[in-house]
Amino acid sequence: MRNVVSVAPPHASEEEAEAKRVVQSYSDLILRLSYTYLKSFHDAEDLCQNILIKMLTKAPRFEDAEHEKAWVIRATSNACKDVLRSGARVRNVRLEAASDESVEMPEDSEVLDAVSALPEAQRESVFLHYYEGYSIAEVARLTGRTEAAVAKQLSRARFALRRMLKG
Repeated sequence: MRNVVSVAPPHASEEEAEAKRVVQSYSDLILRLSYTYLKSFHDAEDLCQNILIKMLTKAPRFEDAEHEKAWVIRATSNACKDVLRSGARVRNVRLEAASDESVEMPEDSEVLDAVSALPEAQRESVFLHYYEGYSIAEVARLTGRTEAAVAKQLSRARFALRRMLKG
């Protein structure tokens, strides 16, 4: 009786390591950003999976880690906008199709709901500045807006959030 040993190609472990790195580095970012756009945790999970698969299969070239993160943010934002524009997004589900299980919602869902209710430019600026820690100049560069526009959007967003969260 012979022992048969299956040997994976040498690049398989490198691909697996890269996949783990990408998922660990960006899944939370993609989920949170897409949730603020789509207001649905399930849609955000689907979009997250699509973005990660796109990143791993298309293998875009990045100059550095910051460029890679900027690509992820822009790709997620664009994919969310595509979903919102498409007529394929159905909001109604038959009652029988609904699950009895509870859905795990992100932390601070009241705050996330309020952020999600903001206009798109304000929502994107708030997410990038407060959730991801980018400076106003970096947010301006990532979104293609001026620093003054980003600062004004953040100011308006803070005012709106104060009103919404105080009741």
